Amino acid sequence: MPRVRRNVSADFRQPTSEAQLAAMRADVRARCEDRPGVYRMTSPDGEIVYVGKSKRVRTRLLSYFRCAPGEKGARIVREATNIEWEYTPSEFAALLAELRLIKKLRPRFNVAMKRDARHFAFIKVTRGPANKLLVVRGAGDESADFYYGPYHGAQRVNEAVRELNDALGLRDCGSDRKMHFADQAELFQLSPRTPGCIRYEIRKCLGPCVAACTLDEYAGRVRMARAFLEGVDDSPLDGLRREMLASSERMEFERAASLRDKLSRLETLREQFIRFRFAVETLSFLYEVPGHAGDDRVYLIRRGRVRAERPAPKSAADRSDLRALADDVFSGVEYEGAGVPSHEIDELLLLSSWFRRFPAELERTETHKLARRQRRSA
Repeated sequence: MPRVRRNVSADFRQPTSEAQLAAMRADVRARCEDRPGVYRMTSPDGEIVYVGKSKRVRTRLLSYFRCAPGEKGARIVREATNIEWEYTPSEFAALLAELRLIKKLRPRFNVAMKRDARHFAFIKVTRGPANKLLVVRGAGDESADFYYGPYHGAQRVNEAVRELNDALGLRDCGSDRKMHFADQAELFQLSPRTPGCIRYEIRKCLGPCVAACTLDEYAGRVRMARAFLEGVDDSPLDGLRREMLASSERMEFERAASLRDKLSRLETLREQFIRFRFAVETLSFLYEVPGHAGDDRVYLIRRGRVRAERPAPKSAADRSDLRALADDVFSGVEYEGAGVPSHEIDELLLLSSWFRRFPAELERTETHKLARRQRRSA
């Protein structure tokens, strides 16, 4: 992903002079309009230090020059010697543009992508020969192909993932731990056997680091974990139920109660999976957004991500072209599981937040209009 190089002397850069601040403020006053748009603040050495958006760009930019010295806005503008902006048709378009610029440029003052994500927990399946399930906060990075979530309650999700790891024998040791599978015997001719861990000794882990399982055996358990996260395999729940009933029959009531709690945590996690998947599936529609000076746009949204954007149709030919594009976007085969590709998480969070803040905007979606017409005709 492209990244703007940061000058190593940035931390020691002199604050922008009062004369330069006055010149930037005068430029905004003279040229900028109160329209939706995005803006970039650039340092003397060309570093993009901040990207922002507003439905009234001029008002927003001028507010930086009124910030008190200790406020974040004042710190940002004093790092910049140039401000650039571009207009967008709507606030929604500005949100999308801001997100994409932040992902591309990674300005050091930006926390916009973390604003909503930090309130959620995600489950990621790490890459590598012995995958791990990890609970993380915030949006995705490049250390996993798919993420599951977002979910509320990081502590509860952590507890549930711990139970899932125990039920399937998946490792939870450090990512730098060397793995030695049973079908890689040639490795042990070169190095001694790695000491076992307590989870392996008490049969909570398959022991991929001590050659206690083959690569295929471990990969099979990872597939079971992903199937559970996808909502298509209840094996971990069934196993806990069997253990709980057996403990109860043996009158081992404390163990049965412990297993009941484990089962409850996994069932709660499963309920969140179902709710999340439903939410993702409902974010699939055509969304028409009024724009500045009649620049209306139609966004084709599938599973919480904008797949295409077109000007709102103004003629029969335009409508025909839009229908053809919609057929292509919504009929194509794509991954339909509960996992979300890492590069899609930020946009999914943004769209989920947008329609949660402005539920009336769903009235502008085509699927909502079609459903309403069907109810009227019923």
